[in-house]
Amino acid sequence: MRSKRVLIACEFSGVVREAFKAKGCDAWSCDLLPTEIPGQHHQGNVLDILYGNWDLLIAHPPCTYLCSSGLHWNKRRPERELLTNAAVDFVRTLLTSPIKHIALENPIGRISTAIRQPDQRIQPWMFGHPESKNTCLWLKNLPKLIPTDILELPASGVWKNQTPSGQNKLGPSEDRWKLRSITYSVIAQAMADQCSSVI
Repeated sequence: MRSKRVLIACEFSGVVREAFKAKGCDAWSCDLLPTEIPGQHHQGNVLDILYGNWDLLIAHPPCTYLCSSGLHWNKRRPERELLTNAAVDFVRTLLTSPIKHIALENPIGRISTAIRQPDQRIQPWMFGHPESKNTCLWLKNLPKLIPTDILELPASGVWKNQTPSGQNKLGPSEDRWKLRSITYSVIAQAMADQCSSVI
């Protein structure tokens, strides 16, 4: 019996790929950037390999032009709206690909209004990591992720990655987007544990 083939789209970190590999899957990551963890990685456009023989797609499309926190710029800079529309088209292509099982993650934003509402919202603190990152999941032929270790909010009233006002502690920098885009290992592990058993 062949190993289940898993494509992790738009992942340079290798975190999700390695979690599925540990479950015995033939897991590949794909991104325009090189992988940060040596392993099975296609450096290039995911559309070039999307229509291969995959059993599961886990997709992390860039949120720059999709997330609510940045959409206000579209009114001030109309050229951004074209980029948002292109980003939505990319997401639609991923979600409608002929792969039987799909999970696509992104923050709250344009996907919810342009395509459909997410099936689930998750947080790292639902999986034992004391940080906040409200993440939406759009699912196809997959069950919702079951929280594995729900933590209580600290007495300070904010999570480890938040300022006292609730904002993310990461200040502006060239690699801020990169740091914030990496999937928490506890969520990657939950995805691998729970999804690999149903594909």
